[in-house]
Amino acid sequence: MSIWWSLHLRREAASVPLARRLLLGTMETAGVDEDIAYELSLALSEACANAVEHGGATDRRTDQYRVTAFLDGDMCRIEVADHGPGFPAPVSPHPAEKPRAAPVDTESGRGLHLIEALSDHARFRNRPGDGAVVSFDKILKWREDALLKVS
Repeated sequence: MSIWWSLHLRREAASVPLARRLLLGTMETAGVDEDIAYELSLALSEACANAVEHGGATDRRTDQYRVTAFLDGDMCRIEVADHGPGFPAPVSPHPAEKPRAAPVDTESGRGLHLIEALSDHARFRNRPGDGAVVSFDKILKWREDALLKVS
């Protein structure tokens, strides 16, 4: 069995805990291990906070962002897409290099580092002319009483 949901949220700070609670509720109901659910919810919070802060101007088209979550088998994939300016271009001659996260000792900008650390695979990409997408995957572990446990 698989679960899929998508939210379109306003770029407001209050939207971040809403997305996080929905993910945690989904994972608790499905029977995902609490530690895995917590790590994914923290990574989601960071991605949403990034979209709220950097996700675009305040016109009708850009005052929102989208969160999509897929639980399929033993994998969870989460994607957060906004309509902002996108990630800065990498300072590298290698165009396939991902956008650079801020150093870990700076006041802000550590969210991308956290997302990478809390997930098994993270991607940060730009949609030319239409914002940024943060997506990350994590292999799920299940509680003994899990409803969707993969054997």
